[in-house]
Amino acid sequence: MIRCRFCGSEQGSVVLDAGRQPASDLFPAASEPGPDELYPLRMWMCASCHLAQLVEDPTVPEEPRGQEPEALLRQAADAVGSLAAAGFLQPGSRVVEYTSPHGGDWLPLLTARGLVAAAPDEQADLVVDNISLMHERDQAAALRERVERLTPDGVIAFQYHSLATILSRAQWNALRHGHYAYYSTPALIGMLQAMGLAAVTAAGFPLYGGTVLLVARRGGRPDDRLRQILAEEIEAGVLDAVTAEALQRDCAATSEALASFVRAERAAGRRVVGYSAASRAVALLCRAGIGPELLEVIGDASPAKRGRRMPGSAIPIVDPAALVGTRPDTVVLFVPDLLDEVRRAMPEIEANGGTWVVAEDLVPAR
Repeated sequence: MIRCRFCGSEQGSVVLDAGRQPASDLFPAASEPGPDELYPLRMWMCASCHLAQLVEDPTVPEEPRGQEPEALLRQAADAVGSLAAAGFLQPGSRVVEYTSPHGGDWLPLLTARGLVAAAPDEQADLVVDNISLMHERDQAAALRERVERLTPDGVIAFQYHSLATILSRAQWNALRHGHYAYYSTPALIGMLQAMGLAAVTAAGFPLYGGTVLLVARRGGRPDDRLRQILAEEIEAGVLDAVTAEALQRDCAATSEALASFVRAERAAGRRVVGYSAASRAVALLCRAGIGPELLEVIGDASPAKRGRRMPGSAIPIVDPAALVGTRPDTVVLFVPDLLDEVRRAMPEIEANGGTWVVAEDLVPAR
């Protein structure tokens, strides 16, 4: 029986079954031949609180931290600027940040504006959860911990990769082991209400195709920006399990599209490589049945991933210089946010006649 990670309800439905997949945060050494152990990968939506969530996860998180891309640094600056413009950053206020490998570190930006990092046993005037809550198995306990760090008149801010984005952009492979929850704005507002907080405002940002920064406090009231985002997400079907089940079709369609593209490129005699050994690429490559015989290597700027390989597909991971050295005809990019940055960093790809192709752009229209 599946039980909701937040409200404990047993009422809900599986909206995506991605099959058996390797642990997407465990990148084996290139010398380890495999095969890698496989685990179920399913998303369930609670019928009570509407939280979309990972069903089971027998893996042990490792997740070597990647190189922070320019898009992540810009997002951090924009989000902190948004909080400042709304009047939530008062010099001298205490702040605590819950961070993750996916949102960058905002604390230096916050302290540069005069805020002070709270001690571990201190409450804070501002609590920031920077794409961190989703990594907690027990969602209720983790959210309660964050709320308890808040002073009575304090403010809490959550940045999250929106479920509305995942649905609208067919990002089924955002589902992965170690990521236990996928938030819509209405679901997260309900979770905060259960903890005695009221959402007051929100802002949208382009990172990962669409992230949301939601701000809440005790006794607050929603502003027009929050009402608009809330209405748009509800209209997009984030509370409807039947709408979310489109991810199952997307899983098949995107995997088939990538496999067809790469096979056609190789049949035409073109050398194909990939870029960004991101967790979201793991399940996509495995579902598409793509290994090093089709995609020779995957480049990545993270020193922690060099000398390793992709789990499941066994594609070697190399540094950007080695990727350029292969003189590829086609580079499949698995994280769209990186496109401008990697084109500037590796001009030799296009100078040698190569082409960048964003994997998400291969998705057929619904």
